[in-house]
Amino acid sequence: MRFNLKDRDHLKNTLFIFDIDGTLTDSVPMYLISVTNSLLALGISDIDTDYDRYKHHTDSYALRYNYERNFKKTFPKELLDDFEIDLVYQMGMFDPVKEIDGAKSLIRFFKDSNVPFCFATGALPKPAMIKLDQCDIWYDEKLLATSKTHESREGFVLDAIERSKIYYDKENFDRIVSIGDGVWDLKTAQNLSLDFVGIGDKNRIKLLENGAKHCFSTLSAFKESLI
Repeated sequence: MRFNLKDRDHLKNTLFIFDIDGTLTDSVPMYLISVTNSLLALGISDIDTDYDRYKHHTDSYALRYNYERNFKKTFPKELLDDFEIDLVYQMGMFDPVKEIDGAKSLIRFFKDSNVPFCFATGALPKPAMIKLDQCDIWYDEKLLATSKTHESREGFVLDAIERSKIYYDKENFDRIVSIGDGVWDLKTAQNLSLDFVGIGDKNRIKLLENGAKHCFSTLSAFKESLI
């Protein structure tokens, strides 16, 4: 995959959707501990911590699934706000997260080049913004789609696309490229018929085995492919 940033007529109609945890911010281990501690703080004692095997890799699903699993009753939606508040508290127990090498530079590069991009994350809004802030990665909250409104990745990726249409004043994009580090990111892109770019070597083999056609070891290597 190669895009030429000098070809503005082409790129101005291409939307890049960024996952956050593990793609832009080195935050996965800390955040999973924070999620577990927040569930405990809400009185959920029997927690399924095998997060990789969840149906949806999202905060809202983790809360509902474990709540209903423990209490055998329907999850009260208002609890999601309490969960988000406590997640912020739990994150404060850790050192600030660091960027995945090249993340800040890549996002600034996109912004300065007037290339449309947005963020789609399984986290909740406040924790997601804290992670981006700690890494000094530029964002606009209007371009941030989260699991606060959609439990499934497909749901908030579609939300990110609609947010981007409004933000960039476009009826449609000629091409949409999802950028992530996990197999669930790839599967979501495939389910929505989006192009996909894999980042990092941790899941590279799994991504390729599951049909990924474009994978880069680093964000810097991806950036170089754009020029």
